[in-house]
Amino acid sequence: MAIDKSNTEPTFEEALNELENIVRLMEEGNLDLEEALARFEKGISLSRICSKKLEQAEKRIEMLLCRENGDMVLKPAGIMEEKDE
Repeated sequence: MAIDKSNTEPTFEEALNELENIVRLMEEGNLDLEEALARFEKGISLSRICSKKLEQAEKRIEMLLCRENGDMVLKPAGIMEEKDE
């Protein structure tokens, strides 16, 4: 039996990929006004999905960085931390 994905929200990666495709199509400038507006509306929706998923990920990270006593352990968001010289 096939899984019906029509009512499920896309993953972050799927939404971002589709958003990138929409931006590329719109930048090409070959869409008529109605199609461009439809794509823009879909892009806004995808942008909100991506934003929501990033906020959820940030909250999960904050939860993981909490100490057992509830104090937050803040770490820099950069990929590489600078070493003390």
